[in-house]
Amino acid sequence: MTSILVLNGPNLNLLGTRQPEVYGHTTLADIEALCTRVAAEIGVGVTCMQSNHEGALIDAIHGARGSHDGIVINAGAYTHTSIALMDAIASVSLPAIELHLSNVHARESFRHTSYLAPVVIGLICGFGAEGYVLALRAMAGHLAQNDT
Repeated sequence: MTSILVLNGPNLNLLGTRQPEVYGHTTLADIEALCTRVAAEIGVGVTCMQSNHEGALIDAIHGARGSHDGIVINAGAYTHTSIALMDAIASVSLPAIELHLSNVHARESFRHTSYLAPVVIGLICGFGAEGYVLALRAMAGHLAQNDT
C-alpha cells in the first residue's frame, strides 16, 4: 500500500490556541485525525509526526526512505531558515509537498522565501487544515501517475 509521511514542524503542536486569527482553531490532533480519515478514503497509508526539533525532522525524512512513498511537510518557520531540511528532502529521493496553513505570501516578507521550494514537487498554502486534504490527494495522485 502506498504510504505518505505527514511531517509537522515547530510550534504546530500549539495549533488551536496559537494565534487562532492566523492558524484557526483546529488542533494538530484534529489535523492528524483528518489525515487518517482522508488517507483511508483514498486508499493510502499515512503516518503523522510533529517535532519542534530540526534534527528530529531530518531523521524522520531520512527514515522515510524505504518506509514511505512520499512526504507532506509543514516545516513551519524552518521553511524559511533550514538548508538542512532542504538537503534532507533532496537526499532521500522521495517526492515531497510543502504545506502551510496560512498564505505565507500575504504575511511578513521573510516568510516569502522557502528553502524547501526548490526540492519539492509542489506547494500548498492558505487553505488551513483543508490544505492537508489537498496535499494528501495531490501526493496520492502523483504517486499513482508515476507508478504506471
